[in-house]
Amino acid sequence: MATNFPASLDTLTNPTSSDSLSSPSHSAQHANVNDAVEALQAKVGADSSAVTTSLDYKVAQLEAISHGKILQVVSTTKTDTFTSSATTFTAITGLSASITPTDAASKVLVVVNIKGASETSTSNATFNYRVMRGATAIGIGDTRGNRDRATGSVGTRGFGLGTTINADTAVILDSPATTSATTYSVQGKTYAAATWYVNRAELDTDTGFYFTAISSVTLMEVSA
Repeated sequence: MATNFPASLDTLTNPTSSDSLSSPSHSAQHANVNDAVEALQAKVGADSSAVTTSLDYKVAQLEAISHGKILQVVSTTKTDTFTSSATTFTAITGLSASITPTDAASKVLVVVNIKGASETSTSNATFNYRVMRGATAIGIGDTRGNRDRATGSVGTRGFGLGTTINADTAVILDSPATTSATTYSVQGKTYAAATWYVNRAELDTDTGFYFTAISSVTLMEVSA
């Protein structure tokens, strides 16, 4: 019997102690096993195999891929609240994380999730936020007249004005081009001096109806 492997698995017959050497054929048994072993070796491949269909070759190609791997992950979760009436971009305390890239060619995937609300007694019931790398804003929109260049906005809108917490998420692939410690943070502001809040609703009565949320900054170094 010639081996069917690797197209399909072989069914080999095991002789018993009472079988003669001719039934099943002793030589045929050895030949079948040898054929199967040789086919298995060809499929697996020798060390440093150059045969493109061998598993050794395919695994080596996968191991040689260095770009696009996540090298490290750093995350900060803000569990307390923050309140401000700032009309210029102001740091949201506790909402930052620092990462030290292992390679200057690496990129940093920045994921910011922010929860909050703003005052409903004004028509400008949102607050804008932007992501910062050190003193540089990243992931912001283009200049368009007098409009804010922001990453996104969070505010009280929809059902339950004053009682709801809204959320926004930003995902930014940044190129810091450094191996020094790099801090990413979040700043917020409002337009009309309305009070804005992080991790809480505008109304915040001390009852089980209201809750405190979380916001986070997660940094992932991605190999070039």
